[in-house]
Amino acid sequence: MPRFYPAIFVLLWSTGFIGAKFGLPHAQPLTFLLLRYVSVLALMLPLAWLARAPWPTDARTVMHLAVSGVLIHGAYLGGVFVSLAHGLPAGIVSLLVGLQPLLTALVAALLLRERVRPRQWLGLVLGLAGSAIVLSGRLQSAGSLPGLPTALLALLGITLGTLYQKRFCPHFDWRSGASIQFLAALAVTIPVALLTEALRVRWTGEFVFALAWMVLVLSVGAVALLNHLIRAGSAVNVASLFYLVPPSTALIAWMAFGESFTALQTLGLGVAVTGVALVRR
Repeated sequence: MPRFYPAIFVLLWSTGFIGAKFGLPHAQPLTFLLLRYVSVLALMLPLAWLARAPWPTDARTVMHLAVSGVLIHGAYLGGVFVSLAHGLPAGIVSLLVGLQPLLTALVAALLLRERVRPRQWLGLVLGLAGSAIVLSGRLQSAGSLPGLPTALLALLGITLGTLYQKRFCPHFDWRSGASIQFLAALAVTIPVALLTEALRVRWTGEFVFALAWMVLVLSVGAVALLNHLIRAGSAVNVASLFYLVPPSTALIAWMAFGESFTALQTLGLGVAVTGVALVRR
């Protein structure tokens, strides 16, 4: 079963843009995230207590978990949601965030002393090229790029967050550790949301579905898998999986919403899969 975890993670993580598409028309981006964090904590804290999950016993570990939570959840999710809410096309956002594997490989080689083989560099370039091919049609029709700074913030957040967690706190109980991470993200997001948003929500059935999906599938399922993959593999191997997110998102949008998925995009998906396979061999 563990060998299927990377594929399951990509599938679950790819639904994040779909959930945002359903939820953002009914709530401001940071308000949406505040509700998501609170809902996750309402679920995770009782679960950790009932399961008697071990909690960190020293302040340094708590601090490392909090920093990784602010980067992975606060900066990454906040950047993605604000970019989408300001009109930056989902294809552009996913492609910018898709630069993460290359950026991670560079930083991991310099700071974590991870060896990145020539075959892996080739795979990283192929993965990026495949994602670009899949999203090429949307890139041509994107027009202006509002929300670009927050998309770059998301890229830095997920890159530095996964590297920081791999370096300083790779081993922790997923229930108690995730609770600390989401608490830190909540604490950072609250003042920004109060300063920039009116905290308005339209409680439609579509929004409730999107919120439930984001909490149960993304924040619990996908994040638990991400933490496991960070703990079990190299930073470059984990990051390479994010190349499969844009093609997988496009494929899901084709199946769920009837969006086009052309022969060229199929070729791009094949190139991206080949690239990730080269990195993870």
